[in-house]
Amino acid sequence: MAWNKFPHQDKAYVYTASSLKKAWARLHVGDAEPFPADATLVQAWIAFHAGDFELAATLGLDVGVNGYAVAHKATCIYANYLETDDKARIATFEEVAERCERQQAEQPNNPAGFYWHAYSLGRYAQGISVLKALSQGVGGKVRASLEATLALAPAHAEAHIAFGAYHAEIIDKVGAMVGGLTYGVKKEEGIGHFKTALKLNPDSAIGRIEYANAIVMLDGKKKMAEAIALYQEAAACEALDAMERLDVEAAKEELAE
Repeated sequence: MAWNKFPHQDKAYVYTASSLKKAWARLHVGDAEPFPADATLVQAWIAFHAGDFELAATLGLDVGVNGYAVAHKATCIYANYLETDDKARIATFEEVAERCERQQAEQPNNPAGFYWHAYSLGRYAQGISVLKALSQGVGGKVRASLEATLALAPAHAEAHIAFGAYHAEIIDKVGAMVGGLTYGVKKEEGIGHFKTALKLNPDSAIGRIEYANAIVMLDGKKKMAEAIALYQEAAACEALDAMERLDVEAAKEELAE
């Protein structure tokens, strides 16, 4: 079955190999991904940034393990934003997590294999319920993969965002005391990850969205005004590719509710 299409067609998101290379540092400040040497992977990333997530994933998987980073990112962003079937979304995240484990074995020094493992398991957990996922041991796997990501790439802004969300989600579901004793989560540490992420990538809409979600989970209504301000900042961010556009649109939808 064909994947759903990216709904916001914009020629500004269509890069050439040359223009992609010039914009690469800004586009990939979040994931610390190096510019690919393989021509097929350049085309895969061009497809990703334009919102053709299915093509990006296909091209990446065709290359093999060296193409897993673009394949996993395309698949995860698609599943998170554009997949409308809940069962298919959860199954997709499980599939990515399994493939990441193979990538970790083959490329133990590649942060992408660890980050997308954590991301896919985190979204899987949200899909089935965080409490249920914790009972399956998912929490420890997410933490281990995020720690591995940051050990390999300390400036990986998206991993800092994910780690901040990890702390907030667990405290929200099991409480600060149980969360601290069982999973080692701390409110201050989670907030610190968000602040680090936004220092590394000040143009991040998703960083602001996840930060807003976290402070509401951690502090409730007394942080609502701050959360709304973060959503407003996210909605005002300039999107330079399809993924960023989906982030910005998500912030706008949240503000409209």
